Amino acid sequence: MTSLTVEKPPPAEPEAPTRTKNTLAKRLVPWGYLSPTVVLIVLLMVVPIVMVISYSFRDNVIVQENSVFAGFANYTEVLTDPDFLAALKNTFIFITVSMVAHLLLGLGFAMMLNSGMLGGVTKAIFRVVYVLPWLFTIAVIAVIWRLLLDPSGVVNYVLQTLGVISDGVNWLGDPGSALWVVTFVNIWSGYPFFMISLLAGLQGIPGELYEAASVDGANPWQKFWNVTIPQLRPVIISMAVLDLIWTSQQFALIWMMTGGGPLNSTEMLSTFTYKLAFSEYEFATASASAVIVLLLTMILAFFYVRQQRER
Repeated sequence: MTSLTVEKPPPAEPEAPTRTKNTLAKRLVPWGYLSPTVVLIVLLMVVPIVMVISYSFRDNVIVQENSVFAGFANYTEVLTDPDFLAALKNTFIFITVSMVAHLLLGLGFAMMLNSGMLGGVTKAIFRVVYVLPWLFTIAVIAVIWRLLLDPSGVVNYVLQTLGVISDGVNWLGDPGSALWVVTFVNIWSGYPFFMISLLAGLQGIPGELYEAASVDGANPWQKFWNVTIPQLRPVIISMAVLDLIWTSQQFALIWMMTGGGPLNSTEMLSTFTYKLAFSEYEFATASASAVIVLLLTMILAFFYVRQQRER
């Protein structure tokens, strides 16, 4: 009987360092892909914001080589400026009226397009007509409405022909009407986005909910209030908060239509800050104003993010 000798395999080399290297490399790969975006965000967003915040606490910035620390003096000067308070009031009216009108118009048109009262061709035509204002750029919208609202323009001609007014009205030159006119133009240019979003939300509501409401004897108003609105509530809240943020940052439309005038009647926080910086060269107080606007916008953004998390 022969005996077999089994040789023991050589001891395996420790793999811990190699495994650790592989794990570390896998963890670094996503950061490698994200690094260009992170660098751009830091350069284009974080650095300018930090510089503006730094400028807001100093005086004689940019225009002089050696600026001095001023503490909260720039903020005090801005917050006690009557023009800033007027701009704050105008901005509040502008964004509140615009948001409410966007919501009501968007919901009304979306429900009409979602109903069975209109045929397919009619709905297609209405979709094009309703979305049309959304296709124009702000510059085109400002030029068109400036021409329409001219004292010798189409709007005055139509109103005079209908007997509504006797003489031509300078809509954008009258302090009593300028703010409401630019608000109307902003509503006209912005409601299609609400309409499209709410129409998508309406088409996502299950028909079984309306059938169940009909079985319970609900009338159209009860279906709207107890089925449609609760189902659309997440979309409505999201759109409302986003619209508040976007409208508070509206600058081009106001600047191209009125420039903040006449007599500061259409002055917004954005135009007020711009004038401080590039008309009066008060970069320190302009930075303080910009930081205040940033804080107000961050409050709205906080509510938007919290609402999105709750969804």
